[in-house]
Amino acid sequence: MAILIIGVGKLKEAWQRDACAEYMKRLKRFGPIEIREIPDQPEPDKPSEALNQRVKDAEGKEILAQIKPTDRVVALAINGKNYDSEGFAEKIAQWTGDGRRLVLIIGGSLGLSDDVMKRADEKLSFSKMTFPHQLMRIILLEQIYRGFKINANERYHK
Repeated sequence: MAILIIGVGKLKEAWQRDACAEYMKRLKRFGPIEIREIPDQPEPDKPSEALNQRVKDAEGKEILAQIKPTDRVVALAINGKNYDSEGFAEKIAQWTGDGRRLVLIIGGSLGLSDDVMKRADEKLSFSKMTFPHQLMRIILLEQIYRGFKINANERYHK
């Protein structure tokens, strides 16, 4: 079981980096987990739909270059499937149970390219609300940690 989280953009604030580092430390005992940051593309000053699409496509090419054909890919998207914590824990067990690397993708401020969405085996949503992609990385790590604790029948605060 290996997990790769691909996130567009760097964590700019120290508290964000500290929170991610804390969850990465906690997750190590459950198996290998890695985060790869893809540089976010500069957004145009006067964005048009075409310019925004170019930004998403450029980020998408960088994301797709990190994915192997055998990977199970889950894209975080507002229109994805929602789970409660127990259901997400079950999905983590299912996703990681077949020996394939699990790749979870967090897009940039404009979202994910069509090509990335087509490559995704599943789409996951944490809410109908939009979250900053830096904060989403922390939320995702926390929920993965919670899922592993649930699957190990270990206590975790509710």
